[in-house]
Amino acid sequence: MATLVTFHAHPDDECITVGGVMRKAYEEGHRVVLVVATQGEHGEVQEGFLTEGETLRERRIAETHAAAGILGAQRVEFLGYTDSGMMGEPENDAEGSFWTAPVEEAAEKLAAILREENADVLTIYDDNGGYGHPDHIQVHRVGMRAAELAGTERVYQATQNRDEIRRGIEAAQAEGADLGDFGEDLEFLSTIGKPEAELTAKVDVTAYLEHKRQAMRAHASQIAEDSWFLAQSEEAFRFQFGTEWFIRAGHGPGITEKDLLAGL
Repeated sequence: MATLVTFHAHPDDECITVGGVMRKAYEEGHRVVLVVATQGEHGEVQEGFLTEGETLRERRIAETHAAAGILGAQRVEFLGYTDSGMMGEPENDAEGSFWTAPVEEAAEKLAAILREENADVLTIYDDNGGYGHPDHIQVHRVGMRAAELAGTERVYQATQNRDEIRRGIEAAQAEGADLGDFGEDLEFLSTIGKPEAELTAKVDVTAYLEHKRQAMRAHASQIAEDSWFLAQSEEAFRFQFGTEWFIRAGHGPGITEKDLLAGL
């Protein structure tokens, strides 16, 4: 049995980015540990969703534990930082925000968990945080340093296949699908994920799609049933979430791995 520690910025990031890898590891008999930097205090929630006296922070913590159970995580830890909001927002510079946290300080907190768990594998995000969110970028910085401090050698940077997304959009357009504003200008893809040539691992998680979907539903304060995530067709959901992509420094060129815990 190996131990997978997966590190994220906010509640719900885990099911979207690596939910399939988490469930796959669990079903194969490995230990799965979820670490979240913030409680997602600055997420958006519909008016009237929370019960009287309940805070969004409290709800998102509860949702994280529910989703973790679905995905097979046996331990959930929060590092205790505050959600930094979107890039350029005042929350970025607020005292206690994850974006302003000293990397060495936050990395030592994560490294302590890696040591306790004798972690074999750590997942973080790519150096742009997948799409430029400050807390996601900080996950990369903190995660890389924590791995150094703890001696965790196998580190995978979760990302998206920019070229695969482009191909999917172009194929849908060729079939006459109405993509609305989403399909009008593909320049936005330059800020999403990484080019296929930089990716080193491709994990097929189609067997765990229902677990990913149910974990998303567990984060009801952020992922509504009529949201883009849950309202799309089965085929579209499979295309979007059936493969999880990673970069492992020092590996490649090209995609050479299909299982993050292979050989462990």
